[in-house]
Order: sequence, then structure tokens, then C-alpha cells
Amino acid sequence: MIKNLGIGTGRRKTAVARVYVRDGSGKILINGRDLAHYFPQGEYALMVRRPLMVTAGENKFDVLINVYGGGTNGQAGACCHGLARALCQVDQGNYTSLRNNGFLTRDSRMVERKKYGQAGARRRFQFSKR
Repeated sequence: MIKNLGIGTGRRKTAVARVYVRDGSGKILINGRDLAHYFPQGEYALMVRRPLMVTAGENKFDVLINVYGGGTNGQAGACCHGLARALCQVDQGNYTSLRNNGFLTRDSRMVERKKYGQAGARRRFQFSKR
């Protein structure tokens, strides 16, 4: 029986990530795949790993993440947010360092919806005087 030390839900744009933190050696699995395979771009992998770096828990915990919705950037942000919330459950002392680095703040920016009678959210159709 594997015991979860902390569970966190992270959200960013339209992506949602459920994060489970367990005792282990620092392995991160996202949707059953290794972190390096799921996010081959280094910047996204670093974004996911950053809450562990701040709390000095890189080799203490195994992290299991289920993420869906959104694109690559949104999913990486959701994983980061969920991992920070889960690490707060593991140890309440992590709260201040995670809060000061901005990992516990839900980034509320969303894509603006397209309006009727327009080409896009803000873009208008070309105006013709004649």
C-alpha cells in the first residue's frame, strides 16, 4: 500500500493537474510518463521541478501527476501549482517559501472569448469607408 503524503490540485488556463506526493527518490511521473519524456523542452520541466527546488525536496519525494486540458505551457503551470499545494500539505513550513516565490498563487489569466461580429477577441474586420 502506497501512502500519499500530500495531494494538490493545480490549475492554469484550461489545464488541471492532480498531484500526489509520496516518499521516494525524486522520480516525477506525468500521465504515466517520465518528466523528461512528457516535457522534452527544458524550460517546462524546470517549471514543474521548481517548487521541489525551493523546498529542498528534490530527492525526498516521488511525484505522480495526472494532467489534462490546455496546452504545454498551461499544463506545466498547472503541475507547478498543484505540486506547490501538495508540498504545503506535506510540511506546513514550506508555505512561506512557496508563497514568496509565487507558486501558490493561481494565475487567473484566461484566453479572452471571441465576440460576435468581430474577427477575434479584439481584432475587428477591416473597415471600408466606401
